[in-house]
Amino acid sequence: MGGNTEHIAGHGYLSLGQAVNVAQNSEGGVDQRLAQFLEKRLAEVWAKLNAHPGSYVLPPDEFALLNYYRTRFGDNEIGSKKHPPLLQCLQPMPPILSPVDECQQIIMKHTFTFSYGQPFIGDYNPPDCRFNRVTFNFTVTSAGLQLDRLGLMFLDDIEVFRTSTAEPTKTGIIWSYVKDMSGYLSLFKKPHKIIFDLGNIVDDAYTGSWTTTLTATFFTAEDEIEPADVIIPISSRRSVDDSPSAFIVPETRAVDTIMLPRNAKNAVVTISACGQADEEFWWTHVLSSDTNVFWEYTSIRGHSPFREIQLLIDGQLAGVAWPFPRPIVGIDAFDLQDDEIDITPFITLLNDGKDHTFEIQVLGIDDDGNGRGTFTTAIESNWVVTDKVFIWLDANNTPLTGTGPVLDSVASIQLTSATKGVSSLTYSVQVSRSIYIESTLDTADGRRTAIWSQNLTFSNIGSLSNTANDHVVRQFTAGKQATLAGYSTSFEYPLWAHSSYNTAPDASVSIDASMQQGKQVQQLADLAFPNSWKTFGYTRLPTVFSPRRTFIGSSRNNSRNGTAHDGKSYGSSSIEQHMTLCSVDTAHEGTVVQDSTRVPDLAGQVWSARPLYEELYERSIVAADESVVYDSESYGGQEVNRAGHGGVREFAAKPIEARLGRGPA
Repeated sequence: MGGNTEHIAGHGYLSLGQAVNVAQNSEGGVDQRLAQFLEKRLAEVWAKLNAHPGSYVLPPDEFALLNYYRTRFGDNEIGSKKHPPLLQCLQPMPPILSPVDECQQIIMKHTFTFSYGQPFIGDYNPPDCRFNRVTFNFTVTSAGLQLDRLGLMFLDDIEVFRTSTAEPTKTGIIWSYVKDMSGYLSLFKKPHKIIFDLGNIVDDAYTGSWTTTLTATFFTAEDEIEPADVIIPISSRRSVDDSPSAFIVPETRAVDTIMLPRNAKNAVVTISACGQADEEFWWTHVLSSDTNVFWEYTSIRGHSPFREIQLLIDGQLAGVAWPFPRPIVGIDAFDLQDDEIDITPFITLLNDGKDHTFEIQVLGIDDDGNGRGTFTTAIESNWVVTDKVFIWLDANNTPLTGTGPVLDSVASIQLTSATKGVSSLTYSVQVSRSIYIESTLDTADGRRTAIWSQNLTFSNIGSLSNTANDHVVRQFTAGKQATLAGYSTSFEYPLWAHSSYNTAPDASVSIDASMQQGKQVQQLADLAFPNSWKTFGYTRLPTVFSPRRTFIGSSRNNSRNGTAHDGKSYGSSSIEQHMTLCSVDTAHEGTVVQDSTRVPDLAGQVWSARPLYEELYERSIVAADESVVYDSESYGGQEVNRAGHGGVREFAAKPIEARLGRGPA
């Protein structure tokens, strides 16, 4: 024979998966020849993981092998049946500067059970200590069966934290996430009502509650940040009724009226928005003209797989955000980050002491079936949206004057689709957008130019077949945005996803899925929130980085890939995630100079030397089923941890119902 099989004396030719199955079902122990074969293959698998920690995907037979040898990775199920440990949920993120022996305050300690329409209500009072930095530690435990839930935290009407939960196991899960909150420093100097909305339901089907603890740490750091003086909400303002202040779009208009201080000198709007319900997987939607292609079998959602979030000031476009797709709980799941738009070019219109309208619109695309598309707000339900304005004040209390803003915005839409009866559908959506806003500001220090520019591209190519049960999506979003004051961000969001849903003649169902996703962001300087290098927990860096150095920016690269299978007889899953944070600086012989004669692109600057990147932090994690089997962590290029831990849960011998508490027996 040969191929993927090997001859084992006394057993004949066996594949790796067959050999594991024989070992699992051997009464009285495994014979030496089979054990030697399995241990040899185990060493090979471990070598692959060590050689390619961020890219190697374990096939199912190697998962089965690791499951069989789970005790080698620290999981002693026999000794822990009475008190099984909680499964730790990990999200690779850079460690945050947060001294543990500083001034702390428990902001919330609460269990969310029947909590739809019943948020946690509390009071925040500033601590009796001096501080210029604030961090949150959010720790959650849950056990049973539950869906992932969205959580929003408000100080009065201002949303300050948005998070998502992981799905628990029967024996329980736990995670902790540390978030820098220093961008909201001015809020933490005053008392506020706390509203934490985490809607949950517990019944016969969904049994998991969320037990949460939110702890704030207040401390003083060598300050490299300049937080806003004033923060104003753009929200539904329902805190007076003990309700969260999010808008639900498109059911309601996300519009608010605010008045800026007369002496505002800089202003930034941050947007927090994510799709829920029929819009949770917006990136899988098809063209509106194709929603009935599979009408005999199923319905599919339309308005295209493109979404744009627009900020309108007094009806005028001020900037856009193109959302990061979230196929499953993963990248940024514990901290759904805001998008930022600099509205300083609008200051001279907004500092007149009058009310002005700020509106957020979520747009998709409708088409005529002939390749022509138009932006539409008539999307599915729904998006949860809030905004706020971060404002820096002029110390001389002098209102800015000037001219503008002048807006130039261009967008293009290209659509194609093709069908083969009711058997298949292919489609393509290509969108580009450029925005350039400029104004002239007269200040006490002289005249300056304020510019906000964005250049964005989007591509989504998809196909459905097998009466819409098989779906493949390849999506790529990229953008650059900048000011003339030195801030710039460039980003790329690659995504490839495949899912297949099949029903066998015996009515059993199997689901297969594969996914690759990335989020790469490079940022110079700051807008509303401190740059990642400024909030990084640098105390564990090698001495070459000491004393603490300063940089001009940071580059963060987060990627993951995974596979999953659920069937009647067994289920399996794997996922790998790799994250790096690098500082960005200029080479020693070069400097960065501003160029006021051209539109800012990536940096709004001209480099007289190539940027210099230095790795601050790196982490790679490989998980098989619900346990981590590989975890590597480095600071400043020096590895400080490499381990497999938590065990590997057995999947091949257990039906889906036994593993997940749901599905076929």
